[in-house]
Amino acid sequence: MTPFAAEDLSMFGTDPWWLVAIKAVFCFAFLMVTVLFSIVWERKVVAWMQLRIGPNRHGPWGMLQSLADGIKLMLKEDVIVKRADKAVYILAPIVAAIPAFMAIAVIPFGPAGNEISIFGHRTAMQLTDLPIAMLYILAVASVGIYGIVLAGWSSGSTYPLLGGLRSCAQMISYEIAMGAAFASVFLYSGSMSTSAIVESQQDRWYILLLPVSFLVYIVTMVGETNRAPFDMPESEGDLVGGFNTEYSSIKFAMFMLAEYVNMVTVSAVSVTLFLGGWRAPWPVSTFWEGANHGWWPMLWFVVKVQLLLFFFIWLRGTLPRVRYDQLMKLGWKVLIPVSVVWLMLVATVRALRNANYAVSDIALYVGAGVLAVLLLSFVVDMFRARQPAEEAREKPAAFDPMAGGFPVPPLPGQTLPPVPRRRPRRERELIVSGGPDTPSDGPTDGKEASDG
Repeated sequence: MTPFAAEDLSMFGTDPWWLVAIKAVFCFAFLMVTVLFSIVWERKVVAWMQLRIGPNRHGPWGMLQSLADGIKLMLKEDVIVKRADKAVYILAPIVAAIPAFMAIAVIPFGPAGNEISIFGHRTAMQLTDLPIAMLYILAVASVGIYGIVLAGWSSGSTYPLLGGLRSCAQMISYEIAMGAAFASVFLYSGSMSTSAIVESQQDRWYILLLPVSFLVYIVTMVGETNRAPFDMPESEGDLVGGFNTEYSSIKFAMFMLAEYVNMVTVSAVSVTLFLGGWRAPWPVSTFWEGANHGWWPMLWFVVKVQLLLFFFIWLRGTLPRVRYDQLMKLGWKVLIPVSVVWLMLVATVRALRNANYAVSDIALYVGAGVLAVLLLSFVVDMFRARQPAEEAREKPAAFDPMAGGFPVPPLPGQTLPPVPRRRPRRERELIVSGGPDTPSDGPTDGKEASDG
């Protein structure tokens, strides 16, 4: 494999301080406005899916509902529980919210060249870029999880602690597969810079070249943001409210803000890595040369982000919450093996391309390797299936009421196994009917006899 090519990042770091401040405020405002719109949009879309009305009182068409919710939360009483570790308890919402805003700094809203003019200064439609921008995004996203974990631990309550531990396990399970999906993009683009990755998708988006990486990232980004059907850290059915049970007022609002900002951030990362970033979609870019110039790239970027946010809402209104064992099984037994095998396949293809092999030869080698692996797995499965069948013929299997993980009644002809340390039937009948073995039938003193 050839080493990563040196990116041309000379256009970053040359803006005057006031222009950098304007771009930073724009990134913050973009996230806040998108969050306010997403909250209303989610309630409207879910209400439409469930044949309800949804918000329709605050503002035109209820568009100010999220703003009213934010004001209501700020005016509520801020309660701090007595058993909480106050320093960590107050710091946890800040740790969860601030990293959510930081990742947007390296997301390109438009071309890296000096495409737009702000008060006479030509600048790029991106706050900054780094040679390792994607590693920066992964690091920032990992720090945000600490806010949830610390919130659950510092509350001094059982259910928030369980929610924090679930979030920690979920992060470990899904970030491995997410990193492998990112690595496939790095191999194809030859860079970890976000602007360079978008530039490398000029001819073909990576959703077409790396479809497995896109699907793996879509699943992991839902798990990383703790959204349904993977919202186990805040499962109200068994954890009351999860890690934020003991929070109220502005602290609770910061957790909700962090969740929706993370949704926007992971959607922007998905657009940057797999959907061409700020580039116009294929039918528009073919007959309109100016579609990728000026302020138009920002429009395409925002439309793609909104489509992914609709995907989040669609999942919430469609799928039920999974069990925790299903969540872990999907992460460790499905996503991680698939992403690692796919990464090895992508690395093999790139190595053959760098060695100047023809596309037909690469397809032949890869197809032969995949066929050999499938044949080997088929043979192994055949031998593994034959062994239990032979054991079943030799000895009939005993009925196990917990075979599937849940208690089930026996079928006709099956009997339940003996219960350990169970009382004999005659002794149980004596106890139930008040026989002489019960403590109440023991010898009585004279006082009790005279009372009778």
